[in-house]
Amino acid sequence: MRQVVREFQWKADEADFVAVIDDTGSHTARELLHEAVRMADALSADAPDGPAGDGPAGDGPAGDGPAGDGPAGDGPAGDGPAGDGSGGDGPAGDGSAVHGPVGTVLVQADNSWRTVAATLAVGLRGGVLAVVNRHTTPAEFAAAWEDIRPDAVVAEPSAMDEWTVHTRLPGPERTVLDGWTCRSAPHRRDVSRWSDGVLIGLTSGSTGRPKGVVQSERALRYAATSTINVNGLASGDAVAAIVPLSSTAAYCFGVYLSLLLRGPLVLTGKWDRAVALRRMADTGVRWTMCVPTMALQMGAEAAGSGILRGVRSITVGGGPMDRGALARAERSLGTRILRVFGMSECLGHTSPSPDDPEEIRLGRDGRPFPGTDVRALTPDGRVAGPGVTGRAQVRGPSLFLGYAREGRTEPPALTEDGYLPTGDLLMGHEDGTISVMGREKDIIIRGGRNIDITEVERAVASHPRVARACVVPVPDDVLGERVALLVVAEDGDGIELAEVTGHLESVGLSKTKWPEFVYGIEELPQTKVGKLDRRGARNLAVGLHAHETDQRGGA
Repeated sequence: MRQVVREFQWKADEADFVAVIDDTGSHTARELLHEAVRMADALSADAPDGPAGDGPAGDGPAGDGPAGDGPAGDGPAGDGPAGDGSGGDGPAGDGSAVHGPVGTVLVQADNSWRTVAATLAVGLRGGVLAVVNRHTTPAEFAAAWEDIRPDAVVAEPSAMDEWTVHTRLPGPERTVLDGWTCRSAPHRRDVSRWSDGVLIGLTSGSTGRPKGVVQSERALRYAATSTINVNGLASGDAVAAIVPLSSTAAYCFGVYLSLLLRGPLVLTGKWDRAVALRRMADTGVRWTMCVPTMALQMGAEAAGSGILRGVRSITVGGGPMDRGALARAERSLGTRILRVFGMSECLGHTSPSPDDPEEIRLGRDGRPFPGTDVRALTPDGRVAGPGVTGRAQVRGPSLFLGYAREGRTEPPALTEDGYLPTGDLLMGHEDGTISVMGREKDIIIRGGRNIDITEVERAVASHPRVARACVVPVPDDVLGERVALLVVAEDGDGIELAEVTGHLESVGLSKTKWPEFVYGIEELPQTKVGKLDRRGARNLAVGLHAHETDQRGGA
């Protein structure tokens, strides 16, 4: 993180600017740097004397390539007086060689100025930042601790107590970031264990136990710069982060991207569609990213007002997406929505352009960023041609370094030629765009017949009264599994099974794939970062089905 922090500090030294707008108001770059220096000093207070981070911080891939890739890099990194920022604290910008290393710091990443200040603190001293959500349970925190083994933890006091951090870091407790707490270890801090990684973010856990994804600064810079370029953003533009910053993607395309732009990062502390819309409109936001549920909820809230007509585009990914529903949302919001394909392990690696027609922007999942290769393989291992669905694999500069395991980077399982299998089913098109057709394992096996969940969801979502839908299996003694549908209606009224099956018949979906049970709910279960929680949805449907079955039996 050291390169982007140096550039940010250099810009702040030239002239102060608003860097964050959150629930508490506006925060300038120099204010954030001042808080960052204080936090860095607190973190390094217990560190033993010795070279910064037990190795040259920032000498790895993070610094590869010119700092001026696109509008984010106006001027070479560090050409200004690095120590003159943050309110004149002098040596604060000189890195860990002056004040001692901070090592690997696990931070409660909430959507406020504190996450940006923590980033600056860790970057100033050449450390590694790990981000975690406030709603992380004690068991999840214990698992993350075992994987990451941080040298320090920074969080609000109630979280420190809930996670029993004092039992893991029994040293003195210090106050940082206007009332938060930090604890750090007295042992020597070796950031080289992360193989040039600078960020560790946990996966959403939507398909299993969250894993710590280790990313280099080179990967973050490539993904953020590619996104800046494809969306036509310029230095100083305001961007919004409405997905929790504890998500690897939200951090990259929120905190890191805004540091590159040296413009305001607009934040909302918790998800509130009305607050998010008004704040983005009032602060002149030019771009944001979110999951499909958020985009559809904002579209419904906007009620055709075009409140985001000043926003150039909204990048949407991380869940099932229907062209018709997204088209209604973008017309209501007054902006352009871009469907993308990405994951924590390879960040956002495809995108359409805001100038593409609707059928490309909303009906497909973009085209690979320059330098990234996305391919689909047929069952016999050949590269699938256009129009043929295969198993997705990706290779490119935003590929992660590996997973955090026992305090070190465990290299990823790649193919011999360096591709990462994503677990998705993919189809390419003649024009270079791609379509994600679903997950390899997103199937329901009913009586020995495989039913593609994504295919059914897309057909259901094309119903004009359906706002959001999720298809899940429920157990059956005879068939093994049967098809159930959780549905959120646009108008809030119920949707009966007959209405759903009638629509599916009209769009030509085979009767063998139709849902047999429909349950209307107020909202689909979501993970901490707002993505569809398929495990939670499955548990909900199983519970509703069991209750319905019991009622029938008792009648």
